[in-house]
Amino acid sequence: MEAPQPNKTRWWSLADRVGTVASFLCAIHCAALPFVLALLPVLGLGFLADHAFERGFVMFASALALFSLISGYRHHHRPLALLLALPGLALLIIGVTFAEKYSIGLHSVLVTCGGLLVAAGHFVNLRTHRALHVHGPQCVH
Repeated sequence: MEAPQPNKTRWWSLADRVGTVASFLCAIHCAALPFVLALLPVLGLGFLADHAFERGFVMFASALALFSLISGYRHHHRPLALLLALPGLALLIIGVTFAEKYSIGLHSVLVTCGGLLVAAGHFVNLRTHRALHVHGPQCVH
């Protein structure tokens, strides 16, 4: 197995960390939204309830997840991270496109579960990378 280049490894690890945090924040946002919907405008955070903001956030998280997880799979050839994240991405996209026309409960469940699955995929990808990382002379960790 070819050792990854230090800058590439650093970028890949950062992308997974950002993706994990973004996915968890998305899941928390979606789970809490039905309960705090009335408070957001009072707190000056009304934009967090806007569907356009949510769609943009999901598209960013999806692009980051695909980039990071596919790069990780190419490196370690272990599919678990992708097997977790791909259904999560599907749930997120269904949740912000089709399900938002129905009940807020369905929308919240879909995007919360999707965000948690994507976060789990990022976490597994990061742990798999660390488990396979070999320390050598060119290592920066």
